[in-house]
Amino acid sequence: MLEICCGSFEDAMTAYECGVRRIELNSALSLGGLTPSLGSLIMTKQYTDLEVMAMIRSRGAGFCYTEYQYEQMLEDMKLMLAYGSDGIVFGFLKEDRTIDEKRCREFVENIHNEGRQAVFHRAFDCAKDANQAIETLIDLGVDRVLTSGQAPTAEEGIALLSKLQKEYGKQIEILAGCGIHAENVKKIIEETEILQIHSSCGGWREDFTTKGEQVSFAISSGKHENQYETVSVDKIKNLLKICG
Repeated sequence: MLEICCGSFEDAMTAYECGVRRIELNSALSLGGLTPSLGSLIMTKQYTDLEVMAMIRSRGAGFCYTEYQYEQMLEDMKLMLAYGSDGIVFGFLKEDRTIDEKRCREFVENIHNEGRQAVFHRAFDCAKDANQAIETLIDLGVDRVLTSGQAPTAEEGIALLSKLQKEYGKQIEILAGCGIHAENVKKIIEETEILQIHSSCGGWREDFTTKGEQVSFAISSGKHENQYETVSVDKIKNLLKICG
């Protein structure tokens, strides 16, 4: 299973037209992915038969949220479920970097009450103790966890990914993600035995209105300063050839 990380309805359509079956739907990929617009979910479900996992994340940076931020995320989650999301992607940590069981439990219960999938995102990679964290997620009934093996990339995290799959793979689905592309995906699959892969297949598109004479809205510098992030058709197709 190849899951593509999409930042918009347009990204979702691109993934769908390439033959992808499941996506993680976000906004603001430059911030690591935030809650998508309701419109992007509605249109994706209207125009495709994609399995859509909707991200619920109110801001960038970490995963320990204020009460107001959490209440917003709870409402966003309920709306995404009401409008057809097949699953919800979330993650809550306490200040000591352990799993916030109370908040996660409330999310899992709401998600499962609607018969959908509960997916814990890469907040897992900031958890203090990987074994303790995954055992907590299993106890909470989380269906799947997205992780790079607590390393900068999944390729660098192969040792932990392999360990998690071997010890916990029958109790929770392991979804390997971060820095996965056509050149390393076969190695990751073979060495970890994980059969679910998450990739942004990231590309760039020009928008020359990004800068004026004295102001700039660039999200990157150098050659990408007049560009915004999108998915790459070629990168998706190359990955699908290997792990479609």
